[in-house]
Amino acid sequence: MRVLFVCLGNICRSPTAEGVLRHKLSVAGLAERIEVDSAGTGDWHVGKAADVRTRQAAQQRGYDLSALRGRQVKAEDFHAFDLVLAMDSSNLHDLQQLRPDDASAELDLFLRRYHLALDDVPDPYYGGEAGFAQVLDLIEQACDALVLELKGRI
Repeated sequence: MRVLFVCLGNICRSPTAEGVLRHKLSVAGLAERIEVDSAGTGDWHVGKAADVRTRQAAQQRGYDLSALRGRQVKAEDFHAFDLVLAMDSSNLHDLQQLRPDDASAELDLFLRRYHLALDDVPDPYYGGEAGFAQVLDLIEQACDALVLELKGRI
């Protein structure tokens, strides 16, 4: 199984989801069976590390995002991944436009898939530290549900 998380710039929400899911898969003994990546619909941060506030918030909860680098989503990802999860409705729309007609990947909105209180993971980029903590809270909850789903699919 291969899972791809997608947000706008690939420096806040999607690398957080990648790091959290990798950690949870490791704890569950599934890290060798499921590949996880993240990307952005925009190209502004290709090759750059996750936002320093994102890395700090994640580190406070035991997630290491230091090795992650931004990349832009590409049409080939819809063939390479089994599940492509958008962080918000705007990015979902962009992904739907990019998705090739013959793509095999399942495309969905991350939080909505797991019936959480919000559909969109809010973008914390222009906010304060509380926004990064909220993003982690939401992503941790959704990743718990995703791990259960993935266990049933492999």
